[in-house]
Order: sequence, then C-alpha cells, then structure tokens
Amino acid sequence: MKRLILTRHAKSSWDDPLTPDHDRPLNERGKAAAADLGQWLASRDYIPGEVLCSDALRTRKTFSGIAPALPGTPVLELKPALYHAGPDVMMAVLRHAKAEVVMMIGHNPGIAEFAARLIAHPPANPEFARYPTGATLVADFDVEDWSDVVLGQGVAVDFVIPREIVA
Repeated sequence: MKRLILTRHAKSSWDDPLTPDHDRPLNERGKAAAADLGQWLASRDYIPGEVLCSDALRTRKTFSGIAPALPGTPVLELKPALYHAGPDVMMAVLRHAKAEVVMMIGHNPGIAEFAARLIAHPPANPEFARYPTGATLVADFDVEDWSDVVLGQGVAVDFVIPREIVA
C-alpha cells in the first residue's frame, strides 16, 4: 500500500507585480494556512517520508510552514519539473518516488486535474474540483511500487482546504 498527500501551495502574495511568478512568496494567510496544514496532517498521522516539491518559492515556503508540525524529517526533493506541471509530468515524477507515504506540492491547474484523474471517486467536498490554494488530498494506492500506479485506481482517504481547519 502506498499513500500520496497531494497539496497545492498555500496562498501566495501578489504585493509586488514585478516579482517573477516563480519567485512569489506566501502572503500572511498562506503562511498561517501552511502551519495549519502541518498540524492537520500530524493530527491524522499523515506523515510523509518523502516530499516531492516544485522549486517555486511558494511551494518551498508551503512545505517550510508544514514541516515543523511533522515528526521526523521527510526527505525533501525539489523538482523543477513540477513547476506548473500537468498530470502527465506529475505522474512521471511520482513513479520515481521511494517512500511509502509521499507528499507532492504543486500548482493549479495541473494539480487539480491530476487529483481528479488519480482517484476512482472524488471526495464529497465541493471544493475538490476547484482545488483552491492549500487544498490537500490524501489518497491510497494498492500497489507495491509507485511505478505501478495508474490513473483512476486511487482511493480518496481525506481531503481538506485550509479554511476548514483554521482554529
């Protein structure tokens, strides 16, 4: 059994319109949401052993906000290919994962489409199709190796958006 935690980056800042897209940081709401996501993941024992993360600043900062709540230190792999990747690229990156529980942090629109195509049945949450910032899907796959994952075989275990977990 393999488990994927698929997270869209938290809310980014648009304060400086001259900042290149790749270098946009998180805004204050995004920083808080990342910390909340970390607490939510830890409280449910959704603990990644490996994190596959776009190399954009906002995805890296999302993980930096999540990480303090996680026990241990998952292996962080920055993957430039995940920057604005579509589902095919995301699947190619996932198929090389090694840990039993893998977190992938990426961007829309690709991550929303990837999530929808990965699982057999979408979660009941009406926000799933939109996959807003910070949206996180937890899905299980009945496979021995990540290279065996195929679209449509995942089972949605959980799905949340940050505003649903803000204390």
